[in-house]
Amino acid sequence: MAKSYEIDMCSGPLVPKIIQFAVPLMLSGILQLLFNAADIVVVGQFTGHTAMAAVGSTTSLNNLIVNIFLGLSVGTGVLMARFNGAKLNERIDELVHTSMLLSVISGLILVVIGLALASPMLSLMGTPDDVLDQAVLYMRIVFLGMPAMLAYNFGASILRAIGDTKRPLAFLFISGVVNVFLNLFFVIGFGMGVAGVAIATVVSQYISAFLVVRSMMKSKGASYQLHLGRLRIKGGMLMQILRIGIPAGIQGALFSISNVLIQSTVNSFGSTVVAGNTASQNIEGFVYTSMNALYQASTSFTSQNLGAGKKERLVPVFIDCLGIVTVVGVVLGGLATLFGHQLLSIYTSEPEVIMYGENRLLICCLPYFLCGLMDTACGSIRGLGYSMTPTIVSLTGACLLRIVWIATVFQLSPTLFTLYLSYPVSWTVTFLAHLICFIIFYRRYRDGRHAMHMA
Repeated sequence: MAKSYEIDMCSGPLVPKIIQFAVPLMLSGILQLLFNAADIVVVGQFTGHTAMAAVGSTTSLNNLIVNIFLGLSVGTGVLMARFNGAKLNERIDELVHTSMLLSVISGLILVVIGLALASPMLSLMGTPDDVLDQAVLYMRIVFLGMPAMLAYNFGASILRAIGDTKRPLAFLFISGVVNVFLNLFFVIGFGMGVAGVAIATVVSQYISAFLVVRSMMKSKGASYQLHLGRLRIKGGMLMQILRIGIPAGIQGALFSISNVLIQSTVNSFGSTVVAGNTASQNIEGFVYTSMNALYQASTSFTSQNLGAGKKERLVPVFIDCLGIVTVVGVVLGGLATLFGHQLLSIYTSEPEVIMYGENRLLICCLPYFLCGLMDTACGSIRGLGYSMTPTIVSLTGACLLRIVWIATVFQLSPTLFTLYLSYPVSWTVTFLAHLICFIIFYRRYRDGRHAMHMA
């Protein structure tokens, strides 16, 4: 029964299977964005702009803290795909039970961090006084759901690594619908404002965690079946997860820092520009999450074929994923730019705000496929078992280069065009660096000089 959800990544034509794998992931990401938007809309429409600001002011800080731990689920996914490709069922059993216990422990650590540091960290970020108390309340309640959020992400990583992207999508949809319903129930019915939205988020996270854990426990005969009585942290397996996961988590966290720097530069142009920038970023988010599905596909397909010893499929996986992500990025980025005025009008009716949003879409969203190429190449390298190298390349090309750009090129021509141009330039440079690294690491594996660290 469990087998019906899996995709055989190690034989047969690649393109149909990559698409079959990626489409549910695209829908998952889009659903997540829509449900997150619903939180903002409900609290903004029925509580007021200060409550909406309180929820929004916690986003970058939450991402900064949570991304480090979410990176560990990347390590779990890479190892799961590799062990599955190599049919190492005993290693899969160790990985599943170590990972799921690690997710709960990591979540509990996040609960402590959120409760203790919400107030001082939000104050340090300069959160306005009139929203600080509500922001602290929102963040503290949301962080109570972190054990569930991480359990879902680790469990979903395990399922996706064997090709099952449909059940995580279904679980996300169910929990998202509950979240929207509870938002309305708590905010409109009980006037709970920020607290109501936060509680709805936490409840929905525990529902998604319950569903993914239940599905793993009921996967009779599957190598990834979860037995609560066998949850143990195996030291050797933990080290393998950390070796891949920590660099991925650090990369996610530091990306947040570089984006904060660009955001502060955008802020210097005034509130109208900020509003246009924000609306454009929201639209770009739908393109990005669609392309990100190919990052995950490249990681899983590469890792499974590496584990199965199918070296002849590694380059085709790399090329096919790059080809598909280019099509997705060009089509969606082009459509978002072409219909930018209409899409931006959903967020605002002010012509000047829409104009600034259209300017950003033209410079950042139209060439967004370059970001997809960068991430997908990074995913293939991670699938080969190298995690620190793509992290260093990404941080140098996509983070440090942007910081240097702002300090040099932008200072010579301090315009929005010059600032936004840092995105496509950094994507191109980083992709080319990833391409060179993939060629080097693939040749190393082909020539028998690659250590897979599967023991």
